[in-house]
Amino acid sequence: MKFKVDWYLVLIILMAGAASVLPARGEAAVWLGWTSKVLIGIVFFLHGARLSRQAVIGGLTHWRLHLLILAATFVLFPALCVGFTWLPAWITPPELASGLILLGCLPSTIQSSIAFVGVARGNVPAAVAAASASNMLGVFLTPLLASFLMHTQGGVSAGSFWAIVLQLLAPFILGQLLRPWVGGFVARHGPTLSKLDRGTILLIVYVAFSGAVVEGVWSRLGALDLVRLLVICVVLLAIVLAATMLAARAFGFDKADEIAIVFCGSKKSLASGAPIAAAMLSPAVAGVAMIPLMVFHQIQLMVCAALAQRYAARPDRPAETV
Repeated sequence: MKFKVDWYLVLIILMAGAASVLPARGEAAVWLGWTSKVLIGIVFFLHGARLSRQAVIGGLTHWRLHLLILAATFVLFPALCVGFTWLPAWITPPELASGLILLGCLPSTIQSSIAFVGVARGNVPAAVAAASASNMLGVFLTPLLASFLMHTQGGVSAGSFWAIVLQLLAPFILGQLLRPWVGGFVARHGPTLSKLDRGTILLIVYVAFSGAVVEGVWSRLGALDLVRLLVICVVLLAIVLAATMLAARAFGFDKADEIAIVFCGSKKSLASGAPIAAAMLSPAVAGVAMIPLMVFHQIQLMVCAALAQRYAARPDRPAETV
């Protein structure tokens, strides 16, 4: 199996490296922080304008499939990630606990989930509906879950939840409300606007890592900690992939639906995770919190690419609906 380099992830790592060498400080950090907040609002407005309510509502008739995917995304993942934070410090570095919790609470990806389901010859309409519904619900559920779970460990104040929702949910709802008027423009200029999304995430990573570096993150995290994080992310993905696959078969879903459940239920969105981390946490904490997401993101792409090819190579069956 030949893996392609994810050049965007390379750019993200380079931004983290740039912040490690030349972090933003003082007034520059303040201005970049406010700029990133404004851009986060724009990004979530565009998310709201892009997502088709018809696709979500139309797919909800397959409610058993969607409930299973949402359970994996917003119940199984958070439970597993919180469980990892309870392990001894020599297994799970305490500095990465908030990042693991945030990772567990994030919604599924949209583009890559749908793409992998298509490659695997799965139920693409169900994947479109499930991924869209996950992201719609994630705008509200992710801050709610993460605020509660991090608050139990002192990671974020419960009182900041509504401020977070206002920054993320209000632009998203506005985008949905204005979709009849701006949806066409957003669709026509999709490639250009996607560059704004990606550029915003790069800025968020730089600002967050700058704050973390100024606070001495690399004096607290070493190479061994990153190796342990890599192992944790591999184990986490393996558990979720196995659980979603076994659950789909136990509930009698056909192969096409199983594929949608496995790929939509096992992914976490970097596009949503970076802005949410920046909105919820101080730059010093957000920079560290993004590290598990960056590691997991690359692992999920490589593993799911191989799994999609394996599904695609299966023999056709007359009874199978694709």
